[in-house]
Amino acid sequence: MPSEWITRQDGKLVLQGEWTLNHYQELKEASTSYAETQADETVSLTDIQRLDTAGAVLVIGIIGVERAKQVPDWAGDLPKEQQALLVRIAEAMDAPLDVSRHNTHRITDALASVGEQMMGLWSQQRQLLAFIGLVLATFAQTLLRPRHWRFTATIAHIQQTGLNAVPIVALLTFMVGAVVAFLGATVLADFGATVYTIDLVAFSFLREFGVLLAAILLAGRTASAFTAQLGAMKSNEEIDALQAQGLDPIELLVLPRVMALLVSLPLLAFIGMLSGLLGGALVAVLSLDISFHQFMTTLQKDVSVVHFLVGLSKAPVFAFVIAVIGCLEGFKVSGSAQSVGAHTTSSVVQSIFMVILIDALAALFFMEMGW
Repeated sequence: MPSEWITRQDGKLVLQGEWTLNHYQELKEASTSYAETQADETVSLTDIQRLDTAGAVLVIGIIGVERAKQVPDWAGDLPKEQQALLVRIAEAMDAPLDVSRHNTHRITDALASVGEQMMGLWSQQRQLLAFIGLVLATFAQTLLRPRHWRFTATIAHIQQTGLNAVPIVALLTFMVGAVVAFLGATVLADFGATVYTIDLVAFSFLREFGVLLAAILLAGRTASAFTAQLGAMKSNEEIDALQAQGLDPIELLVLPRVMALLVSLPLLAFIGMLSGLLGGALVAVLSLDISFHQFMTTLQKDVSVVHFLVGLSKAPVFAFVIAVIGCLEGFKVSGSAQSVGAHTTSSVVQSIFMVILIDALAALFFMEMGW
């Protein structure tokens, strides 16, 4: 037993020297024989020169937790900071550990998860409604101030979101039109009504597929681009810099994108309708022995312009929702690359979901109205 750490003098245990982390191994070996001294045994701490947390733990192991809590009563000669250290560590060692595990059940866990998802969805929709209100209010204010209109930015976004998307929209709707014509011909041939494939393609693309496919493509192509652009600006603190200069980010960044999509999507929907009809006409000419002249004559005779207007009327609504969701998710980026990726994914999923939901509600409305 090294005498420089623990000794017995006149029937009492004397702790001395430096009880610090540098001497922890020697102190631990010296104190193993003195773990939990008797309550009536006298212990002197006066000769301890230095004391840190590691040494205090070993001292408490010798004198016990209860006596360590009462150090100020029986070791008043010990420096105040060392007394406070011993008391604090003793209280921490005496605190009960909350190791009890809550009883869980798969059903309750599943219900709790569903509840959390629903609360997150509700919060998300509230934010979307609030942002829509902010965009509309800013638009109303800007409408009366022509000098605040961002023509250059709007035209640039029209080129990016509209003109650059024409090839992919035209190609996709052309192929879907051909697929719909093939499917209709296969089913209607059993009834000897192959000629009605023309009506099937016309109704489906003028009312639904033309605008819906264009909107879904823009939801994946443009909403993600808006989120990534604004998210990168948010990460680089460019939006904060705009606000510091007294500029409104909604007026400067959001309105040009919304206006550009309001112009682009109806045009893309129109192109999608024409391309879908062209794909159906090509299949009719090559596989169904229906001439192009017969296709156009039947289309003009059976299909009213109301169906075209019904389909095209949904395009501005889809455009507004896609643009607002893309911009909102961009503003919600927290600053990291992971956050940019997460909100970009969220904007695409939300946009496609909202487009399909609004399209379903519009279909029910037009059906009830008889349009």
